[in-house]
Amino acid sequence: MAEKKIRVMVAKPGLDGHDRGARVLARCFRDAGFEVIYTGVFQTPEQITAAALEKDVDLVGLSSLSGAHRHFFPAVKKLLVAKGAAGITVIGGGIIPEQDIQMLYDAGIAAIFTSGATLESIVAWVRDHVPSRQRQESEA
Repeated sequence: MAEKKIRVMVAKPGLDGHDRGARVLARCFRDAGFEVIYTGVFQTPEQITAAALEKDVDLVGLSSLSGAHRHFFPAVKKLLVAKGAAGITVIGGGIIPEQDIQMLYDAGIAAIFTSGATLESIVAWVRDHVPSRQRQESEA
């Protein structure tokens, strides 16, 4: 049986309409062989969580350039946990000040990629840290 591809959802929470980086990352994930869902801009944490559950994703990638990452990234993780989906990995990226990174890790965000991160390093991190749920279930 062929292994299910890692299913990734890329989302832009809040009123941040600058989505070029998110679109580039979504395309990069697709080219790397992942299944990709892009939710578009202006998403609430509730919409992102609902879409992640509906689409049965393995990873949610959040992008923020507006400074709202301190609120939105932890809110998405908290909602996923509350809905019984703590196993969905949440990563974030964009314009994230160094002093905010530890707070995001403490809130359950698995990785933060700042504007200097390469696409290759992000894909490599996902491959190394996010097994598809089919693989996780077969190992149980």
